[in-house]
Amino acid sequence: MTYRLNRATHVVLDTDATSWLLDPRPLPQAEETRAVVGGRARVVSFVTVTELRYGALRAGWGELRLRGLERSIADLDVIQTNESLIRRCAELRHQAGRIGHPLAQKVHEADRWVASTALALGLALVAGDTIFGGVPGLDVHRIRLGLT
Repeated sequence: MTYRLNRATHVVLDTDATSWLLDPRPLPQAEETRAVVGGRARVVSFVTVTELRYGALRAGWGELRLRGLERSIADLDVIQTNESLIRRCAELRHQAGRIGHPLAQKVHEADRWVASTALALGLALVAGDTIFGGVPGLDVHRIRLGLT
């Protein structure tokens, strides 16, 4: 599968940034994320969708709230795995291990997929998580929990 996305019109969101945007409460993080994203389309990794659904299930959301989550997910451009992305993720883990970056650790598997998605697509990543700092070639716009 080939994706035709560009930096001017698309941006990848990590799970934190996506959660903030989908939360109906007036969060400062959501406002900052909206400002950074602007009018660009929101792209997420398949693993972000997995984490959103898991979080909702763990929190015991009811059917109505789960349906709302699914409607919100439908508004996102979800990138599924393919051979190119799998290869990029393996390369990123190897590269991170060589430079001592924690993204090489098994516990950061989901974050590695998110970073690999942004790298493979050549898009900026809007993230709340600090793990993405220092990843070679990754353009990260870090949301600092409402602190600018």
